[in-house]
Amino acid sequence: MVNHLWNVENADKMEQGLNELVYRSNLLGSDRAVANFGGGNTSMKTIEKDFRGRDVEVMWVKGSGSDLATMGAEHFTGLRMEDIRPLLEYDEMSDEDMVEYLSHCMIDSKHPRSSIETLLHAFLPYPHVDHTHPDAIISICCADNGREIAEEIFGDSFVWVPYVRPGFSLSKMIAEGVKNNPKAELVLMEKHGLVTWGKTSKETYDQTIAVIQEAETYVNKKIKQADTFGGQAYKPLAEKQRKEVLAEIMPFIRGQVSGDKKMLLTYSDDTPVQEFVNSKDAPDLARVGAACPDHLVHTKRVPLYVDWNPQSESIEQLKEKVKAGVHQFKKEYKNYFQRNKNEGDIMFESAPRVILIPGLGMVNTGKNLKMAEVSGDLYHRAIEVMKGSTALGSFVSLDENESYNIEYWPLELYKLSLAPPETELSRHIAFITGGAGGIGSAVAEDFLKRGAHVVLADLNEEGAREKAKELNEVYGAGRVTAVKMDVTSEEQVQEAYQSTALAYGGVDIVVNNAGLATSSPFDETTLEEWNLNMNVLGTGYFLVAREAFKQMKVQETGGSMIFVGSKNSVYAGKNASAYSSVKAMETHLARCIAAEGGEHGIRVNSVLPDAVLQGSKIWSSSWKEERAAAYGIHPDQLEEHYRKRTTLRVNIYPKDIAEAISFFASARSEKTTGCMITVDGGVPAAFTR
Repeated sequence: MVNHLWNVENADKMEQGLNELVYRSNLLGSDRAVANFGGGNTSMKTIEKDFRGRDVEVMWVKGSGSDLATMGAEHFTGLRMEDIRPLLEYDEMSDEDMVEYLSHCMIDSKHPRSSIETLLHAFLPYPHVDHTHPDAIISICCADNGREIAEEIFGDSFVWVPYVRPGFSLSKMIAEGVKNNPKAELVLMEKHGLVTWGKTSKETYDQTIAVIQEAETYVNKKIKQADTFGGQAYKPLAEKQRKEVLAEIMPFIRGQVSGDKKMLLTYSDDTPVQEFVNSKDAPDLARVGAACPDHLVHTKRVPLYVDWNPQSESIEQLKEKVKAGVHQFKKEYKNYFQRNKNEGDIMFESAPRVILIPGLGMVNTGKNLKMAEVSGDLYHRAIEVMKGSTALGSFVSLDENESYNIEYWPLELYKLSLAPPETELSRHIAFITGGAGGIGSAVAEDFLKRGAHVVLADLNEEGAREKAKELNEVYGAGRVTAVKMDVTSEEQVQEAYQSTALAYGGVDIVVNNAGLATSSPFDETTLEEWNLNMNVLGTGYFLVAREAFKQMKVQETGGSMIFVGSKNSVYAGKNASAYSSVKAMETHLARCIAAEGGEHGIRVNSVLPDAVLQGSKIWSSSWKEERAAAYGIHPDQLEEHYRKRTTLRVNIYPKDIAEAISFFASARSEKTTGCMITVDGGVPAAFTR
């Protein structure tokens, strides 16, 4: 149920004026059963001083592209009502003319472009107006008998507006409908949403929530009396099995939906999703259309429903059905585009945004994690709407052409244009071992700046989680995830890749960076020391690369692996036979994998650093003292010793290694594999030859 969240104490702390509108908007947006991501809008009319100190009536309205849940005062636009009111006398106005006209009404040119539905707010003669997309209300508005249901609930206190695309005409229809019904307390917009109003911010919020709760009570009563979605056709797989199957199938799905542009994936397997995907009516309901116009740009008109029987069919059969289904979906989407396109339209990726699989749940796709999650969040709302509409009558949606025109509507596409541009590693998923250490952390930050999503794998789970938290605070929630992994454990390595598949859908870049080092004269090197080096730096790198290779092959989208070797990969280090030997093995293993990976588009290269002391756990261990002893110097002299032995007379830092790794990870080296780059300041003894 939608809850009334207004807190008088918190509201009183807000300054009167725009901040009270921010508070109300954030409350409405905090419940997605009230306001979709990016959808809905709010306004208030007040008196402000213009640049000459004169009193002017100003309407503050949500700016285009912002989200009610998170927007601040800077996301609202102020417009002069004196300039807007004459539009009530117009008979018609195009979208282009409306946007142009409203741009001249702004009290500050630096404000964002105002909402698509600005005139809806302006034409209503109330100080405060809310427009929302509540599940319960849209359940009524998307039912074939919705108007009759509304009369049962609201009597004659509502205005029913037939579906019209948002803009000038809809705004006038609403204003005239309210004017012609003195008892009107709300507007129900067919296949769209709700409009409410009040004299104060609190009064408006109270009315919005009261209307929603009244609708919810009625709809929920009907749901309890109905056989939801026609009853269940399948049973969900047990949770453990479900996660195992999803971890296996998601990289495969990712490969199928990724074309010229890679996609990231998320999944939902909660009770509402399971109730829908396992139902008898799901295949037909999924083909009806979107539950709200605002969904279309994020979910497309319909999802892909995979007709798989989780009780009797195998995972291999599921893969076959996913492959055929995605292929057919792309073909149908291209035909849909061709049938409906307008001059100048450029087709989006043709792959599905929502994939429904009985027994498993819902998989969502997007250019990044946030957009995949938005797709999932919106389809959760669609499920709730369909649940309500089918309990009331039949679920109905926009026709194909209107759906297309909303999906490709310039005013909707403008919102998407406000997103930051994609960068070099956007749409890529990077897996970094030794992720909590100096080099691993530097690589992660470099990748994040270039647009990647990152998994930090480390034996030091606490350190990896702390670093992930720190980076997410800078680069955005969900951009980094941490997993505990011992590279010498085959089971833990496999589990780490399963976690990566569940978090993002697969992997594109692997940085084999887990490290340790020991130093002993050869005749004092114990078998234990030898095996320790071989297990971590040899077997560990092998296991990490092998599991990545498997997942990359399944995706069929290529990939890049970067091994972090050492100067000692090509140089016989004194008193370091175990370490030097396995570092040489690492780089040769990389070349072997490169030889096999080429036909799959999998590149494997190595970066050979030397003496990276900053932030290194290796150099904070006994290794520092051991290396100093090998050179006959004090440990505090070691950094200067290393600088002086380079031909460039420089020290090497983690960020230097990160830049070399990012080169190999990116398209800048797309025609390079089996290669080594030294980042050591120039150590002649280690020049490759």
